[in-house]
Amino acid sequence: MSTLTDTARGTAPAPASGGAIGQSVRDSLVIARRNLIRMSRIPEMVIFGLIQPVMFVVLFTYVFGGSMSIGGSTDPDVYKNFLMAGIFAQTVTFATAGAGAGIADDMHKGLIDRFRSLPMARGAVLTGRTLADLVQTSLTLLVLAVVALLVGWRPGYAEPTNAGKIAAAFGLLLLLGYAFTWIGALIGLSVRTPEAATSGGLIWLFPVTFISNAFVDSSQMASWLQPIAEWNPFSATVQACRTLFGDPGVSPSDAWPMAHPVWASIIYSIVIIAIFRTLAVRKYRSATA
Repeated sequence: MSTLTDTARGTAPAPASGGAIGQSVRDSLVIARRNLIRMSRIPEMVIFGLIQPVMFVVLFTYVFGGSMSIGGSTDPDVYKNFLMAGIFAQTVTFATAGAGAGIADDMHKGLIDRFRSLPMARGAVLTGRTLADLVQTSLTLLVLAVVALLVGWRPGYAEPTNAGKIAAAFGLLLLLGYAFTWIGALIGLSVRTPEAATSGGLIWLFPVTFISNAFVDSSQMASWLQPIAEWNPFSATVQACRTLFGDPGVSPSDAWPMAHPVWASIIYSIVIIAIFRTLAVRKYRSATA
């Protein structure tokens, strides 16, 4: 009788095996699969997600490439190779808006309430959604890397690199993208409509991505703006990727994130995940109570 009462109240019964962590993993994978199937049935979601970053690569490369000075050089090839790490990082972080809009849409349609009535781990809905977004981001990043190679990006252009370092750079990009999707999840749970989630997800991203070393060398910024750019978590990942890719424009700096960009990128991403996952799960419980 007690078990029936608990289930009726929406409380998940104890899992048969694997414990609470095992159940949470299984539930998260089920939700991730559901979102991936949904994406495959709406291919325009993936297509439009690919078009924007490709446009950024082409526009920045051919419109601004000849007017930017990197390390005293205005050679378009230098800027092209300097730029790509920033474009990659911008692409994975802009997926935040889509994550927030998707969760807001599920909230608006009442789907989250239906999930909450099922005997499943509380954080599984959000974890599954962010994992599905990570898969989509990986696909986008793969296509973008191919386009970058076609327009002339060459890893190892300034410093020698290898396949392991290149793979590590893409791993840092995906880790940053996953961390930022939790910010998007919190925004999606905090607004009433998908449109508001999209707008809210982009407003804060523009200053984060542009007040950074993604598109210009931060040493060329105003003196009061330079420390902000150098301590920006986004800048740390861009700097780490340039170092691992062997791209030009890795300027020396006394700021710790710029002097140790790989470690800074990992630490920033883990801290963002820890903070915003906690806040998002808490918001999920209160928003659907």
